[in-house]
Amino acid sequence: MSENPLTCEEVVQQLFTYLDGDVDDTRSVEIDRHLEACRECCSRLEFEKRLRKKIQGSGTQQAPERLYRRVRRILDQS
Repeated sequence: MSENPLTCEEVVQQLFTYLDGDVDDTRSVEIDRHLEACRECCSRLEFEKRLRKKIQGSGTQQAPERLYRRVRRILDQS
C-alpha cells in the first residue's frame, strides 16, 4: 500500500481503468479509499457510471431495413 494518498488528478487519470476493473488490487483499494473521502471524485465516478449505462442502453435500437439496403448498395458499388 502506498504511504502517500492518491491525489484527485491521479484518481481521475485512472478512473476509466478503475471502472473497467483493470487496476490491480492495491491500486483499487487506494482509489476506493480516495473516493470514500473525496466528494468531488466520487461525484465524477457516479457521473461516469451513469453515462456508461446510458451509452450502453442507447445501442439497443435496430436500424431501419432501408438503411441496411442503402449501405449494402454503397458497398456493392465499391
